[in-house]
Amino acid sequence: MRLPTRSPRLLVLAVFGVLAHSAFAQDEQAVRMRAALAAPERPQESKARDAARKPIESVQFFGIKTGDTVVDMVAVGGWFTEVLSAAVGPSGHVYSQNPPGLVKEDAEKTLLARLGNAEAVHVPLAEAGVVGKADAVVTAMNLHDIYNGYGGQPGSEAVAVDFLKSIYAALKPGGVLGVIDHVGIAGQDNAMLHRMQPQQARDVLTKAGFTIEAESKLLANPADDHTKHVFDPSVRGHTDQFVFRARKPR
Repeated sequence: MRLPTRSPRLLVLAVFGVLAHSAFAQDEQAVRMRAALAAPERPQESKARDAARKPIESVQFFGIKTGDTVVDMVAVGGWFTEVLSAAVGPSGHVYSQNPPGLVKEDAEKTLLARLGNAEAVHVPLAEAGVVGKADAVVTAMNLHDIYNGYGGQPGSEAVAVDFLKSIYAALKPGGVLGVIDHVGIAGQDNAMLHRMQPQQARDVLTKAGFTIEAESKLLANPADDHTKHVFDPSVRGHTDQFVFRARKPR
């Protein structure tokens, strides 16, 4: 008996339909994000960072979708928390994670109240009950401090792997981790410069169980020679940065 098969035309139409739906979803998300990030109540200081940090392009590279549950890991002042809030929309949810005492409580409360779909987390994700719940986690300009040590806290490859394993546990199977950080090079004091070598990041991601799915030059800056402190006025806000999309296997 010959089994029925789909015609090539139907297959093409099905593929086209999936692609068209994905493109529409990205367009809808981009429109919402542009409106939210341009809102008059958003601080001008935050808006001024957008051109260099490319929030919409970064979110779409990571594959974060409307309605997702996401974590801004070590959110500090919450620039990415606000970006993620706009990205997931009212049907999504953002956990803005910071260690205790890292940020001013009043400023954080004001931000989260304005966003409406985000909440603060001041304990490890597992203690907050965020285990296997997140569609995506983003950590920006933090991994170098975990790896190198900061503020009296020791750093090492093992410490960075443990940090990433806590994120791994928070993600759903198939969930995504977006990592952004300042590029460092061999032969420099990257701990002092607040940088790290991209290969160091690849190594710890792999050892934590992630698969590195893609790398982007979205935030690359060839004018940064990697020898200056990231807060040096000549490169502050414009350092050469690596951008990785890593995935927890299903």
